[in-house]
Amino acid sequence: MSESIEPSAQSFETTWLRGRLLIALPMLSDGPFRRSVVLVLDHDHDGALGVILNQPLEADVSDFLPQWNEVVADPHTLFQGGPVATDSALAVGLLWAGADDSPIGWRGMFGRIGLIDLDVPVETLQGAIVGMRVFAGYAGWSPGQLEEEIQEGSWLVVDADESDLVAAKPWDLWRAVLRRQRGNTAMLANYPDDPSMN
Repeated sequence: MSESIEPSAQSFETTWLRGRLLIALPMLSDGPFRRSVVLVLDHDHDGALGVILNQPLEADVSDFLPQWNEVVADPHTLFQGGPVATDSALAVGLLWAGADDSPIGWRGMFGRIGLIDLDVPVETLQGAIVGMRVFAGYAGWSPGQLEEEIQEGSWLVVDADESDLVAAKPWDLWRAVLRRQRGNTAMLANYPDDPSMN
């Protein structure tokens, strides 16, 4: 029997999704989440918070935070983190394996992923992190909202690879994450940009 890729077939229990990826399914065909890959940074009874990993902006980090330019991963641009608080910056980084897990200016979220305080001197973290991204805004859900969106088939929940945060080709992340899934789910990576042209 083949594995189903119907989004409604996903079993979802009340589990916290911190550290996992949300992959926008084709029903999210427009708006800020179209073909997005969201890293869930926090999820509990108060709701969920994450950042979109695959929407680089045409704005260089060096224009806004020049001191951090050498620490951010390529491409050295700001990213659209989501539709909430787009006038604020949220920095998310990846620690080197074996690095001190609580350097100054670091707030661990899960694994080697954490938030970076952009007000600390860059030197305090420069040797401790593999790289980082700076996001304009974030994605947020009120209590129960994300669970409802998953149940209705808007999102596929998959395991994250910590390196997804600093992927060299973030614009290809949607297809890349789908391709690494097992069974028929990987076929979603071939879903056309415009289904009417298929």
